[in-house]
Amino acid sequence: MTPAEMEPRIVRYGDLMPCKTAFIDAHTPGSDQKENFTIIGGGVSESPDQHVHISIPHGFNIGAAGQPPKCRNSLHSHRTAEVFFVLSGRWRFFWGRWGTAGEVVLEEGDIINIPTGIFRGFENIGTDYGMIMAILGGDDAGGGVIWAPQVIEDAADHGLVLGENGSLYDTKKGESLPDGVNPMPLLTEEELKDYPEMAPMQVVGMGVRRYWDMMCLAKDAPCKVIGETGIIRDKPGFEVDLITRSSASDAMHTHEKPAVLMPMRGHWRITWEGGATTLAPGDTMSMPENLPHSAVPSMTGEASLYHIVGTDDPAGPTWTG
Repeated sequence: MTPAEMEPRIVRYGDLMPCKTAFIDAHTPGSDQKENFTIIGGGVSESPDQHVHISIPHGFNIGAAGQPPKCRNSLHSHRTAEVFFVLSGRWRFFWGRWGTAGEVVLEEGDIINIPTGIFRGFENIGTDYGMIMAILGGDDAGGGVIWAPQVIEDAADHGLVLGENGSLYDTKKGESLPDGVNPMPLLTEEELKDYPEMAPMQVVGMGVRRYWDMMCLAKDAPCKVIGETGIIRDKPGFEVDLITRSSASDAMHTHEKPAVLMPMRGHWRITWEGGATTLAPGDTMSMPENLPHSAVPSMTGEASLYHIVGTDDPAGPTWTG
């Protein structure tokens, strides 16, 4: 595979194309400055303005959220895994029907595997623009977003209506629901009983791992972060490893499914049969299945890279490992 053939599978941080109208809370004060990025797969955006960088199916989606300080993403849920690692900034993740069941603050490099079936949101509590990178289970990412009822109600007050077809309509622009399309129904009180108020011990204990702990665990071999044998035991349809300078190898290897390389710190030299390139933090590279390749740091200093590869486990409820 030549470098020219590989280039469409590489998304540079500086080339990411944001969408500021991706979700129903795009006009809601406190959430109206967030940017959504769909890097691999269709993602869960509700806007036709969302740019998809790589549409090749991987069995999972890769996305990102960029937000200025004090900007938050509203309470929502997913039917498949939602995993975040903090690329830059300081972030508060919170959950529950009203976002009051628990919260945790994550720093750069930290990772969280949020259980399916609970409402969750996140907020940049740092002092500068921050970015979190996301992995969503399944090629269709679970079919979209399930919003807490108050989010849909608040959005209507600011001109945005979500159709039951999963598309947004902006009444401030004169848009309205098409004939035959009803508004997305609010979850009933009976349906809301299926969304538990999980304790911090459950969410943080099972799903949060700290960057420097993982760096220690990856000293002699890549740290299996998420997987059947991972430090987060789960089978969401993909596995996540953290690779460091001391656990990287220049030995060429392959995967039966497409793999994704996402540097966290340092510059990484990616070599494959036919070419090579260098990745920086925030870059994302999709490696085709069965293509021999290697990844090693290309400069001195701190170096870490998240590696994601699909598995044969079906995408669905988490905590099945």
